[in-house]
Amino acid sequence: MLSIPELIRKKRDGGELSDDEIKTFIRAISDGSIQDAQTGAMLMAIWQKNMVSREIQTLTREMMSSGEVMSWPPEWKGLVVDKHSTGGVGDKVSLVLAPALAACGCKVPMISGRGLVHTGGTLDKLESIPGFNIHQSAEKIRDILESVGCCIVGQTEMLVPADRVLYALRDATSTVDSLPLIAGSIISKKGAESLCALVLDVKFGRAALYKDLEGAKELAQLLVETGNGLGIRTSAVLSRMDATIGRLVGNSLEVIESLETLKGKGPEDLMELVNTLGGVLLLMAGLASDITEGKKRISEAVIGGAALSKFQAMMEAQGVANEAARSLCSAHTDYFKVLRKSEHQLELETPAEGFVADVDGLVLAQVLHKLGAGRSKAGEPVNHSVGAELLVSLGQRVKKGERMMVMRMIVVMVMMMRMKMVMMVMVSSGALIISCTSRRPLAAAPLRGPGSDSRPDKSTAERSDCE
Repeated sequence: MLSIPELIRKKRDGGELSDDEIKTFIRAISDGSIQDAQTGAMLMAIWQKNMVSREIQTLTREMMSSGEVMSWPPEWKGLVVDKHSTGGVGDKVSLVLAPALAACGCKVPMISGRGLVHTGGTLDKLESIPGFNIHQSAEKIRDILESVGCCIVGQTEMLVPADRVLYALRDATSTVDSLPLIAGSIISKKGAESLCALVLDVKFGRAALYKDLEGAKELAQLLVETGNGLGIRTSAVLSRMDATIGRLVGNSLEVIESLETLKGKGPEDLMELVNTLGGVLLLMAGLASDITEGKKRISEAVIGGAALSKFQAMMEAQGVANEAARSLCSAHTDYFKVLRKSEHQLELETPAEGFVADVDGLVLAQVLHKLGAGRSKAGEPVNHSVGAELLVSLGQRVKKGERMMVMRMIVVMVMMMRMKMVMMVMVSSGALIISCTSRRPLAAAPLRGPGSDSRPDKSTAERSDCE
């Protein structure tokens, strides 16, 4: 067997690592016998020379096996499902989708992440709810799935420990964008959940990791292939990420918009994604005959209130006081009796009459990030009350002086914010365009691997490790 330096040299020179050699590398990470410098060197060699499909599959399997692999009761066979997103602005899909799937009979052990740079993290959103505990043991996760049907938690200490080491060093060695390493990180964690089915929301556009469709499609195809290789029925949906998803951006504000959606009053683009991703999962779980039926079942679970009941039960099971959970889920409520409200808000007005031609989700996210809504490195705190409410939408006709956005912040920085906000909503000549842009579909058709499903729905798709 080759030594660690010899393995690094082999990959550096373009060689293919054998299954045993990859196993040696991952085990050395798990038992601490490899130096960080050596791990970093291997990551850079993988980034430079890439990996073939077999290597990626073995890397993913060994990462998954480096820690605890969850097990479920036999009667849950075929019903344990999850979703992963590559990250976006205003992406609150998980908060609506998980309880909707549970209401349809699925078991959803959703292991999510925190936000980094401009993308918001599902865990940060949920932690804006007082008492919500994202840290749950494997035994407690099973109990919550038994009683509620869904939970949204962080990665446990025993789940894929090799990935925690690799993830930190990938950031330090500028190898975050390596496709084999992205696939290994995402799919190993989903494999450790012992999923039956997985849908991937791979985003493309200026506010996404991949700006162009082709790059996103390449990642989606690799993730689908890797997931199916682990025995998980895996599909991917390609979704556009230029503007925001919904009208509220920021941790506690996105919880509010999720609750409004669960009460049947959500924005169309958010429900389009929830219905599409949920429809694909219900099809793969055998709970729908085709995607159309699956989308209908998800929509009915949301509109009928069953998903809202599941969300309330999930909050209570994960530490939220019963009274607070009931208050948030009641029909007419003041959300800020439970959630923290920002100290100040700034209203921005349209500079002239015309049509809204663009809402730049990336710029908006970057401004909110600087105001405290996000973090630049792991471990930094976030301010859950910072956010923005969009009052206009693409193609909407507006009058001069009409309110277009409300910024919620901790400190008043009116002049600075006014200058930055001009970049966000562009209405022709300096800010006003005279024609409406037609609305483009948010989600493309699902992309499946050969093991995903053999039933209807031909899959033609257009197509970070973020959540």
